[in-house]
Amino acid sequence: MIIEDLLKKRGMTKYRLAIVAGVPHTTLNGICSGKTKLQRCTAETVYKLAKALDVSMELLTEGGMRETKREQTYEQGLPDYLQQDLEAYKEGLKTKSDIMDCLWGELYGSINVAEINDGAITSEHADYLRKKYLWR
Repeated sequence: MIIEDLLKKRGMTKYRLAIVAGVPHTTLNGICSGKTKLQRCTAETVYKLAKALDVSMELLTEGGMRETKREQTYEQGLPDYLQQDLEAYKEGLKTKSDIMDCLWGELYGSINVAEINDGAITSEHADYLRKKYLWR
């Protein structure tokens, strides 16, 4: 579920989100468990959740869920060399590695090779990876 993914990225609990958003904890639990469809909630509830999570309301809707699934597929099934460099870069970000410039260069090169030389990923795919990881 998109809300749980966003919570994980922000290191926030459902309880904290409920307080910050001003949404009843039971409502949020219902949404996260699937008992309550976000699309059936009031616009005010969606707005409050989006604002508290610092995302657009659209991201929380079905279109946003499809976008998130597309993004997840863009980070799987990559050529082995690109997958390894992507994982090494993510790990470097997480551990605040001293060699981030090297990891950045490796990932940049692997994306280019996969797109231009090997044709293993599309230009759209390559642009997504560059924007998400390299052009921060």
